[in-house]
This record gives sequence, structure tokens and C-alpha cells, in this order.
Amino acid sequence: MDPVLADDLSRLPDLLQSARDFAAKEVAGIAERPVARPGARPGPVPLPSAGIGAEGALARFTERWAPGFSGSAGPRYLGFVTGGATPAAVTGDWLTSAFDQNVSGGGDSFATALERETLGWLRELFGLGGEYGGAFVTGATVSNAVGLAVAREWLGERLGVDVSREGVAALGPVDVLSGSPHSSVTKALSVLGIGRDRLRTVPLLPGGREAVDVDALAAALEQLGGRPAIVVANAGTVNTVDFDDLRAVAALKERYDFWLHVDAAFGGFAALSPAYAHLVDGLDAADSVCVDLHKWLNVPYDAAVQFTRRQDLQVRVFHNASPYLGLPSGEPDFLHLTPENSRRLRALPAWFSLMAYGRDGHREIVERNVALARALGERLSEAPELVLTAPVRLNVVCFTLAERPTRERVHALADAIAAGGETFVTPTVLHGTHALRAAFSNWRTEEADLERVVEAVLAGAARADA
Repeated sequence: MDPVLADDLSRLPDLLQSARDFAAKEVAGIAERPVARPGARPGPVPLPSAGIGAEGALARFTERWAPGFSGSAGPRYLGFVTGGATPAAVTGDWLTSAFDQNVSGGGDSFATALERETLGWLRELFGLGGEYGGAFVTGATVSNAVGLAVAREWLGERLGVDVSREGVAALGPVDVLSGSPHSSVTKALSVLGIGRDRLRTVPLLPGGREAVDVDALAAALEQLGGRPAIVVANAGTVNTVDFDDLRAVAALKERYDFWLHVDAAFGGFAALSPAYAHLVDGLDAADSVCVDLHKWLNVPYDAAVQFTRRQDLQVRVFHNASPYLGLPSGEPDFLHLTPENSRRLRALPAWFSLMAYGRDGHREIVERNVALARALGERLSEAPELVLTAPVRLNVVCFTLAERPTRERVHALADAIAAGGETFVTPTVLHGTHALRAAFSNWRTEEADLERVVEAVLAGAARADA
């Protein structure tokens, strides 16, 4: 054994304690860490020939890289939809690495059973019945891709084509309909060979909504002349957290033949609150569902889940036919359900957080985030320099400059806010208008953070109008 490696092994408890002390210090100070770290990065150094050991590596990391890491897990990072990591989730994530379980198969460990238990808890949280099979994946992009891959196989079933064997070309043109699809949907269509251009956007409800017009969707399905299709519905759009009427969309299946995939990446968590659960009414009518856990469940990256009613078709797509892995039977191993064969025990941080805080604790996070988002919307709407571009429906505030919201000015405002280090928001375009998004999904965010966010945004807007 390499002598440096042997020395590290003999000193492993001390090394883990050093890492623990460093991590504890960073986590304790995350609320005051600059939220964004723009600027120059360190240049690359050559790969060392002789190693310096784990302690030396920690010292180099502490010196060169850690100072430039952002406070994206902290309470005032409002870019994209980025959760943090609850204390229990961090504990589970550390143990995930320590145990280093490969959950591709379940014959040699309890790990897959723990993952199935966690999936059952999540089904319950989102109001999905036991007929839904599920699996952990890396994020919403892969979750959407898996759901659409199963939908592609369903289309083959309807048209008498075995897509997993004959290929997507045997299907002919595929029709995919959606009102406000996330960009990951078009990426998935490209990966799956369906093609980005096969996505047909359906008219939205009037009044600046991002929800699909169900009558327009029915008309689009009617034009297909009975050919089966895929409909992607949204439970929480990126810009305004708008929700398609899932129950009404699902009711169209009585007249038209389509697979209903629901992208509920973060909006699905509305189900945790009695005040907002009506927004996801009808989620249990979907054929496949995407939910991203490293958003509003506040577990570390990367973690998401996908659910489908047709796990038989999912196995047909993803099964790995190898004698040493075995054929899928009964309750299929996870390697037969997603693109990955080998992967870490991604469920453990979620299991820890759900066990530690329960439904009530996670509901409180959701409701507090929504309250803070609405409070920010009220404060920004009172500022003469700014205007809301949409009502605050849940946890995202979409706003822009009241005067001349050009791309250059809005992006300059985003840069000015990031440079201050107090908060971070991301640019977008809503109905042709350049705007900024502030998304609340972190378990740490409190009213005191809101005040600092307001001050930072108003200061940036004042500079933009100067």
C-alpha cells in the first residue's frame, strides 16, 4: 500500500475530526458568507506526482478554493430554486459517503430497502397512491427524462412498436404538447431522440398567466386525429410558480389518447400545506411525475425522484440485460429503472430529514418561504424603481425595473446585486420582458434575511437608475 495512503488510514479518525471541525466552522458562518463569489478564479496547478496526504489536501483546499465558494446553501441565496441542507440531511449525506453503499441491487444490503421506504414516504407527502413506482435520480432534468422515456415506450405500445428494441425512428413523428415547459423538457426530448422541435407550445390562459389554456389543449389534441401524444403539464412554473389545472387536463384523457407527465420539480411541495395543496389537485392522475428534492426538501445535491404508474414500461426501457446482474422480476432493482447502474445511496439524506422533522417540519419550511416571498413582493412593489411582473403565487418573486427594462439594464442590476454579496437573484424573460427572479426555498431564511435582501435589491435598483 502506498505509504501516504497507509498513514491516512491509520490516522482516519483524526482526519475526519479535522474535516468535521472545518465543516462545522463553515456551516456556522454560512449566513455571513458572501452569497455570490464573482471574480477571478485560481489558475490550475499540475497534478502532484507524490501525494501530500488528506491533511495536506485539506490545507490546500482551505487556502485555494474554500474562500471562493458561494453561500448558495445560505438563507439569502435566492437564485434559481436552490434549497439548502438541513442539519439532519447533512448528517445523512456524511453517512452516505462513510457507508458508500451501491444501491444498484438489493441482494447484499439493507440500503435498497431504506430507499424504498423513503420513496413510500414521498409518495404519501405528494398524495400519490401505491400504484406509483419510484426511483431516485440526480435532479429534475433526469427525472423529466426518465418520465418522458417511459412515455415514449407507452407511445410504442399504443402504436404497436417496441421502441426499446426498434428505436425511436420506428414511431414516426411524436407529438409533445405543453403550455410553459421547463427547458429540461426540451433537453430530454433531444436526448431521447424525439427532437426538440417536436414540442408544441399550447396557448396559455390570458392575463399574464403561465398556465395552459385547457380548451386550447383540447383543440390541439383534437387536431391530432386520434394519434396518441405526450402532454407535459406544469405544477409550478419557473417564473411565476403557476399551475396547470391538473384535474381538468387529466379529464381530457376521456376523449383523447395521451400520456400525462407532470413536472412538479418544486411546486409539488405545495401538497405539504393545507393552504396550497389545492394547487396540485390532480397530481394523482398523472402517468409520470417529476419532483426535485434538493430544492424544497432541502437535502444536499444531488437528489430528485421520479414516479410512474407504468413501471413495467420503465423496466422495458432501462433494464440492464446481463447475467451477473440478473433479470428484473417482482420488485425490480433500481439499476433497471434509471440510466444509472451504480450510484450512491441518494435516499439517505432525505430519509434523515424526513425522519428528523416529519411532515410538520417540512410544511413549516414551505409556509414560511411562501410568506417571505409575499412579503418581498409587497416591499418591492412599493419601490418606485421596480415593478412586479406577476403576482406572487407561491415562493418566487418576479420583478423588473419600472423604467427601460432592457436586457442590459436588468442584467446589470443582477450583477450589481450579486457584487454586493448580500443576496443573489437570477435573470429571466417573462412574456417578452426582461426581469429578475427571487426564489425562496431555503430552510434557514427568516424575516431578518428578508430585510437584508430588500436593502440589497433597492440599493442595486437605485444605482441602475442613477
